[in-house]
Amino acid sequence: MQSVLEASARILADVTRLPIERVALLDAVGRVLARDAVAPLAMPPWRNSAMDGYAVDAADIAAATAEQPVRLRVLETVAAGAFPSRPVRHGEATRIMTGAPLPDGADTVVRVEDTDGGVETVEIRNARDAKKNIRARGEDYREGDVVLTAGDALGAAQIGVLASMGMGTVDAYRQPRVALISSGDELVDLDRFDEVLAGKKIVTSNSYTLTALVRAAGGEALDLGIAPDRPEVLRERVERALEADLIVTSAGASVGEYDYVRQVLASLGAELKFWRVRMRPGAPLGFGIVRGVPWIGLPGNPVSAMVTFELFVRPAIRKMLGFERLFRRPVSAVLEEPVSIQARLTHFLRAILRVREDGRLGVRLTGPQGSGILTSMARANALLVVPEDRPSAAAGESMNAIPLSNEAELASEFAI
Repeated sequence: MQSVLEASARILADVTRLPIERVALLDAVGRVLARDAVAPLAMPPWRNSAMDGYAVDAADIAAATAEQPVRLRVLETVAAGAFPSRPVRHGEATRIMTGAPLPDGADTVVRVEDTDGGVETVEIRNARDAKKNIRARGEDYREGDVVLTAGDALGAAQIGVLASMGMGTVDAYRQPRVALISSGDELVDLDRFDEVLAGKKIVTSNSYTLTALVRAAGGEALDLGIAPDRPEVLRERVERALEADLIVTSAGASVGEYDYVRQVLASLGAELKFWRVRMRPGAPLGFGIVRGVPWIGLPGNPVSAMVTFELFVRPAIRKMLGFERLFRRPVSAVLEEPVSIQARLTHFLRAILRVREDGRLGVRLTGPQGSGILTSMARANALLVVPEDRPSAAAGESMNAIPLSNEAELASEFAI
């Protein structure tokens, strides 16, 4: 049996970053930039106003006070999108809006609140803005600057920067196509739910949770449906899956009489790297290479499938996408109830992580931890890690937990 760390390292050693493709800018959200983004222009391309107000020469307003305001002649009004038609000279001002280009001769924008708002002449009542409220040309970036570098994750801010540089398309690492195969004679899809109600079948929930998890991780899910417990059908599904970048099966990889996944993979010449991990839930986890395509075999129990996806499949997808940081960072949390395990395996228990009144993180279990209790995953926002060499811990002790989202950091009230 592999340890959890050994299994993770083994999988990632055989997973590689995917080729580069060019995609529409908004389709690159959540992807990784594959080539440096070099600015073709300066931003902003001209000096402009950071305020609604009046563009002036600072020397003209040096003595301005509320008791003794300075009066200047207003040359014109320049809105954002327009350009000044004349320079500002001694005794003059240009009425200007935020973002509008600054006229020559001006080195200051006086905010409108410090004036009388005049249109033909203006009273300046405060000198606090002398040589302020101006955005310099190239303040954000200059022509030829490497603004974003290959390997940067593309979120909303990065997409906005690329748009400002005129990039309607972007080079990013290709999304992995992840083929999903669920196996088991007992499984049906939602269109046969009447058989579930009749107590004859169960819904293939793994097909839905794994599809959702692949999409959330940034991959493209290719659901190849349910494979009944017949080797010839399973082989046909795996052969179809060879067109994908990663194959993920759920169930069928254990040691039961009808677990045919390993048999089928061997018949296709697969190199099986391992098929057991010292963990719970999720011990019957397999990994191998099938005709050049990585295969990860997840357990069939719904919770086990989700936990092993989080620990092993999600990092593999992120590596294929070009990310450098592949894993969620564990956090230390105070146990709010005692925890104990029986089997000397690394346990990943469904848990609820929260910020306590003292500002520390607290953690408690969602309840019963059976690997078929899918609702326990729906309630969880973290996995509590119980190492095999620490089989019990009392309330008040600290243990590591792996957040599954940022939900634990969210607050119901706005606070700063």
